[in-house]
Amino acid sequence: MARVPLAAGNWKMHKTAREGVETVAALKPLVADLREVDIVVCPPFTALADVGRALAGSNIELGAQDMHWEAQGPYTGEVSGPMLWDLGCTYVIVGHSERRRHFGETDEEAGRKVSAAFAHELLPILCVGETLEERDAGRTEEVVARQVRLGTAGVDPAGGDRLVVAYEPVWAIGTGRAATGEEANRVSALIRTWLAERFGEAAQQTRILYGGSVTPENITEFIAQPEIDGALVGGASLDPQAFAAIVRAVAGRGRGGVPGGVVD
Repeated sequence: MARVPLAAGNWKMHKTAREGVETVAALKPLVADLREVDIVVCPPFTALADVGRALAGSNIELGAQDMHWEAQGPYTGEVSGPMLWDLGCTYVIVGHSERRRHFGETDEEAGRKVSAAFAHELLPILCVGETLEERDAGRTEEVVARQVRLGTAGVDPAGGDRLVVAYEPVWAIGTGRAATGEEANRVSALIRTWLAERFGEAAQQTRILYGGSVTPENITEFIAQPEIDGALVGGASLDPQAFAAIVRAVAGRGRGGVPGGVVD
């Protein structure tokens, strides 16, 4: 069975609730005709409720940027899986490099969040990727393999086909430097091999995204790769026109044709 391509926009700490509603109001008509792709936007927590209401009835799903692994408890400032589910979220980003770098999130914690997401009917997008120093030291495989294995350690193998993994080389996030399509595909193929050690045949259905300075200009290079099933988009997802162009390119993969659809 062919994997359904996925385009996810990570708005990070951008946009108020009002600005978020305006953004999806502009985005919806640009992608309303697409059925061959899953589309997700991940606003800040404060905009989830309003953006979720604005997305009602559209083909765009709601995602969150993080979650705690516990369902409730004394964790000031945190948000749980049941809270996200109650707001209408279907996806949640886990283990983003900015969470790891700025907030000390570990591989083990990312793994607990992945398990908790599944427990609360959310689809986790597990982010993995090496830093520039790790890349230059020839440690890409070692680092990404560890992140994949610890990040999926608590996942029921039967659910491996519902997991999403985003390969985001840390040195390419927000820097304007993207990996080559060939290199991103090589690492994505390794990720699928490591997933197969735990999930078996289900790993063939795990969707693997590329992230890191994705733009309308470079998305075709990545989505043309056989192991890459879509993109986790940062800055370009803030612009409805730019994100719609990326979504259309990703949808082209779903149609089995040449990636890079025409933008309205």
